Amino acid sequence: MAHAIVHSAIGGPDVLTLVEIPEPEPGAGEVVVRIEAAGVNPIDAKQRGGVRPLPPLTAPRRVGFDGAGTVSAVGDGVTEYAVGDRVAIRETLGTYASTLVVPVAHLAALPDAVTAAEGAALGIPAGTAYQSLKSLGVGSGDVLLLHAGSGAVGQAAIQFAVAWGASVVATGSPATHERLRELGAIPVAYGDGLEDRVRAALAEAGLTAPTVAMDNAGTDEAIETSLALVADRDRIATIVRGPDAASFGIRAFSGGSPVPLTEREQAWRAEALAETIALIADDQFSVEFGPELPLAEAAEAHRLVEAHAARGKIILIP
Repeated sequence: MAHAIVHSAIGGPDVLTLVEIPEPEPGAGEVVVRIEAAGVNPIDAKQRGGVRPLPPLTAPRRVGFDGAGTVSAVGDGVTEYAVGDRVAIRETLGTYASTLVVPVAHLAALPDAVTAAEGAALGIPAGTAYQSLKSLGVGSGDVLLLHAGSGAVGQAAIQFAVAWGASVVATGSPATHERLRELGAIPVAYGDGLEDRVRAALAEAGLTAPTVAMDNAGTDEAIETSLALVADRDRIATIVRGPDAASFGIRAFSGGSPVPLTEREQAWRAEALAETIALIADDQFSVEFGPELPLAEAAEAHRLVEAHAARGKIILIP
C-alpha cells in the first residue's frame, strides 16, 4: 500500500493524518510518480486551516502541490517519460504522499545535477515569482521593490529579476540580509520608517525610485510603501492581498484574487519549472533549505510554516 497525508476537517495542523491508500494507476496522459521529496508551501497550511476557503470537505482531502521523484508507471499515450525517469511535479494536489498520479503537463525532467529536494522546492514558488515578474514586465533597467524577499517566492523573484537585468531592493528581517545580498539584492529591514529606509538605500546605491513593486508580505506597510514610491500602479502587484488589491488600484496574482490568471500567465507558471531546473543545473539559481522532515511529521511542518519558525524551504520525505 501507498501512504498519503489527508485531512477530513478544517482546522489546525493536528487534523493532518497519515493514511494508507491504494497504489494508483495512471490514466491516459498520466504517469505514476514515486515521491522522493515534497515541498511545503504556505498555501498548503492556508487551505488546511480555512484561511484560503475551498469547497466543503465531502471526503478526506489530499495535501501538497509540489514534489519530485521517479516515474514508476506510464499511462496510454505517454511518450515524454518512461519508467525510471526522474521528474519534478508542479501544482498537482496530493504530493504529501509516497506515490501520486500526475498529468504529464505538470512534470519537468529532473537531471542528475538537480536533487529531488531542489525539484520539489520549485513548483509554486518559482512559478509564482516567474509569472508575476513577467506580468509586470520586469527587465533591464527596472528597479524592483520586493517585499518579503527572503521567502521562497521572494528569493526566486530576486534571482529572476537580477538575471533579467533589474536592480532589486528587498525587504526582510536583519537575519536574512546576508542571504539577500548573496542573491544580488539590496536588503532593507521592514518596520516603521520603511519608506525612508528604501529611499536611503536607493540613494546610496545610486539608483532611481523603484519602477515596479511586488508584495509578498501582505502588510499595509508593504502596500503603502509601494504606492508612495512607484509611480505606475499598474506595475504594483500583490500575491497575498488578492481580495482587496483593487481597492488600492494595484494588481493581484492569485493570493485570493477574484481575477483569474490569464492563459498566458498560466503558461508562464508552467514554463517556470523547467526553466528553473535548467538554471540550477547550470549553477545559476539556488534554493535555501530549512528542515527536512519525514512525511508522517507533516503537521509539524505546518506548525513551522504558520509560526514563521524556520528559514528556508521545508521538505517532507516519504
